[in-house]
Amino acid sequence: MLGKLQLVLILSCMLLSQGCDKGMWNNPYPESDATENALYTSFTERPKHLDPAISYNADEWIFINQIYEPPLQYHYLKRPYTLVPLIATQMPQIRYLDKNNVPLKENAAIQDIAYSVYTIHIQPGVMYQQHPAFVKKEGTDEFLYHALTKDDVKHKHSILDFEKTATRELVAEDYVYQIKRLADPTLNSPVLGLMENYVVDIKALSKTIKDKYATLGATPDELPFLDLRDIPFEGAKAIDKYTYEIKVLGKSPQFMYWLAMPFYAPMPWEAIAFYSQKVLLEKNISLDWYPVGTGPFTLSKNNPNLEMILEKNPTFHGETYPSEGEPGDEKLGLLKMAGKPIPFLDKIVFILEKESIPYWSKFLQGYYDQSGVSAENYDQVLNAGASGNMTLTKELVDKGIRLSTSVQPSSFYWGFNMTDDVVGGYSAKQKKLRQAISIAVDVEEYINIFLNGNGFAAQGPLPPSIFGYSDDLDAKNPYVYDINPKQNTVERKSLLEAKKLLKEAGFPEGRDPKTGQPLVLYYDAIVTSGPESQSQFSWFRKQFKKLGIELVVRATQYNRFQDKMHNGDFQIFFWGWNADYPDPENFFFLLYGKNSKIKIDGENASNYENPTFDALYEKMKSMDNTEERAQIISKMIKIAQEDAPWIWGFHPKIYALRQGWVAPFKPNAMSRNTLKYMAISPSLRDKQRKAWNSPILWPLLLIGLTGAVFCIPACIGYWRKVHQPLVLKKAKALKE
Repeated sequence: MLGKLQLVLILSCMLLSQGCDKGMWNNPYPESDATENALYTSFTERPKHLDPAISYNADEWIFINQIYEPPLQYHYLKRPYTLVPLIATQMPQIRYLDKNNVPLKENAAIQDIAYSVYTIHIQPGVMYQQHPAFVKKEGTDEFLYHALTKDDVKHKHSILDFEKTATRELVAEDYVYQIKRLADPTLNSPVLGLMENYVVDIKALSKTIKDKYATLGATPDELPFLDLRDIPFEGAKAIDKYTYEIKVLGKSPQFMYWLAMPFYAPMPWEAIAFYSQKVLLEKNISLDWYPVGTGPFTLSKNNPNLEMILEKNPTFHGETYPSEGEPGDEKLGLLKMAGKPIPFLDKIVFILEKESIPYWSKFLQGYYDQSGVSAENYDQVLNAGASGNMTLTKELVDKGIRLSTSVQPSSFYWGFNMTDDVVGGYSAKQKKLRQAISIAVDVEEYINIFLNGNGFAAQGPLPPSIFGYSDDLDAKNPYVYDINPKQNTVERKSLLEAKKLLKEAGFPEGRDPKTGQPLVLYYDAIVTSGPESQSQFSWFRKQFKKLGIELVVRATQYNRFQDKMHNGDFQIFFWGWNADYPDPENFFFLLYGKNSKIKIDGENASNYENPTFDALYEKMKSMDNTEERAQIISKMIKIAQEDAPWIWGFHPKIYALRQGWVAPFKPNAMSRNTLKYMAISPSLRDKQRKAWNSPILWPLLLIGLTGAVFCIPACIGYWRKVHQPLVLKKAKALKE
């Protein structure tokens, strides 16, 4: 029994000695170096496409944008969002041509411009990442890995299994090659239809490529390599080694924004030839799985069921942290690294986390470096400050966690079907019905209840950071709010005013004069699981009930909902739009008459059509950002406010958290290539992790000592049982 007591004491000592070990028992990265210059974050959905011609998904772009480099990018710090050169040496030069390809003056009338030609000069000396596709046989121009057999790849399961890699310089033809890939019908690029409105002859190119594949005898199972360099294309062509041109229909200022998207990143033809080999595709070694770019990071591990790792690209051409921003950036510490070479990180580790609660727990333990704020942890993270602004709770402040707040370039709204006999139309009475409902639907209350206050009420279709948006009093919606310029206040109009408008609309007390019964309206929505959607439906019904109107919610599956929208079989709906690019055209086209959903399956889901609004839109969309354009935008907003095709909803706020060892960063809703600007202090992180995750051992020691104490009587009893009979036996023997 003494042996058991010794065992208890030994175990207790072992537990105490573990507390002195530098490792942490709950460390989810047991094989990692705690002082490694790596950012730890997560992803929630398995990426399906890492090919920049195919992917149009934010969860995939977070990887793609660190690897591929289009000619332009958004300035990291400046707001409103501003395009700047990335691989281009300067912003593209634009010249205008008439329908006969005769050059026009820079200030030519928009109606005279048939084509815009974008000339782009790229930096020399930019190299691709190391990759097997570039390896040539020694002393020849023949590629080593472009004619692989099954035996050659028998023991190869990833791109890392190839013994040799090489690189080559980026050239203008690589950008042209990628643009041609957008037209490849075998890729089904999601932007081909959109590009037909921009790039000259891209639709014809798509047909040519399809015919070429047919000539080669291509089938879905046997798709041979087709070298797109051999196909002439008027829409894009290389002028010299470092210069290329893109020819665009008419004058389209918005096209410049596409040049900052991965669709227009370069693609080396060697990579396409390499990945076209059937023996590689059978092993899932493809461009969708293993990207090839010139960016600051390369994908070194792709295990989407567990983790994905980006590592610093050793052949990266180099870039520096921006040296200018906007007022306040310097005070926030955002410029203290100005001019320093980026990226700052050596590695970015993405861990698959499908649930927010485990992620949040690990963030609090220091095992993730940044986090968002979800509904589950909102109360644990934020407090309402005295001024109404949200601040971090004391617990998080004490841990050194920092908060960044930004407003998304998004608009969410409830829309009316303008072709409906009741809620649609453009007469004074029909406008007043929609205005009355817009007053009654308390958007501020919705934001407080369902968004935890994370947003603010919209006054029109434009969100902040978009040219033409104004927060001035004269930009507020006078049909929904009472505006007092003397006191500089804005308040939602009273319910009495809404009921007055309702009466003038022909529905006194919310009753249908034809039946004498409450007016019945229908709200079509997408059915979702969970109690929150039912709570929102209930809240929305109450808003109409305030006017005496009965709202019937018709929740359907997404496909059925889409059918109703296409057919115009609805009255009221809820929708939202996130900016593809920071231009007012990207929001106003949601109300452009010729973009009607029931007419052409466009994005104008309300089917709003006002001739004056449409004429201003057509003039505005091709203009540069001038004072004249701003004035036109102001007129368009006022027209839409009066017509009220939407219940102007809200623009959401986003809260981002970072650990104290993460350098200041600025959220950028338009760009996904911002990881190159992030920096951390690995030593501080290691110190904090140890402090936050030190095991509390005294309860274990106390249990061990308590057990030992309780063992003492048992030990004594056992000793007596074993040894006392022997003593008595000896004593008896002595007596005899």
